[in-house]
Amino acid sequence: MDFILILDILGVVAFSISGALAGIRKRLDPFGILIIAFVTSVGGGTLRDVLLQTEVVWLTNMLYVYTILLFSVIAMLFRERLNFFRKSLFLFDTLGIGLYTVVGVEKALQADLHPIICIAFGTMSACFGGVIRDILCNEIPIIFRQEIYATACIMGGAFYFGLYYFNTPNGIIFVVSFAVVIIIRLLAVVFKISLPNIYESKTKDE
Repeated sequence: MDFILILDILGVVAFSISGALAGIRKRLDPFGILIIAFVTSVGGGTLRDVLLQTEVVWLTNMLYVYTILLFSVIAMLFRERLNFFRKSLFLFDTLGIGLYTVVGVEKALQADLHPIICIAFGTMSACFGGVIRDILCNEIPIIFRQEIYATACIMGGAFYFGLYYFNTPNGIIFVVSFAVVIIIRLLAVVFKISLPNIYESKTKDE
């Protein structure tokens, strides 16, 4: 099996659980939970493939659909054990963006795009499904808040190309880039690091 396909499926697993937990937290019915899990899992990858004018993989490879269904059901069945929804959602979402950043950058690189565009594709692949998830759950998407989210993906993509230009083996590039995204995201949360707040204070109208 293609290594990129393996990373892509692992990303689907992480985002399926992330999406399902978001739906459970909003107390949606099982169908609603499946929908949230589905769009979270394939939203970014679909946009990426459409823009790259390549085959939308989940339309022809049912492994993606089966994976989403399986892990969404698992999340629903074990929801009582996943009682720390916010922490669990954060964990799987972080794993998902790390994996999808690597896949997005690699697929854009295979299309012979400029490194900056490749990093943008990695970030978009990682974040867009979460944007759809948050909108459907009636929340401001994480990417639009002060949290270090897209920034972690951008840094992971930058490390990808730093290693790529030194002719580092692909396996090492993938692992290091993934780890960079995860570490930056975790450190940002642990040490409460966020993007600058441009608003001095809330107005009375707010």
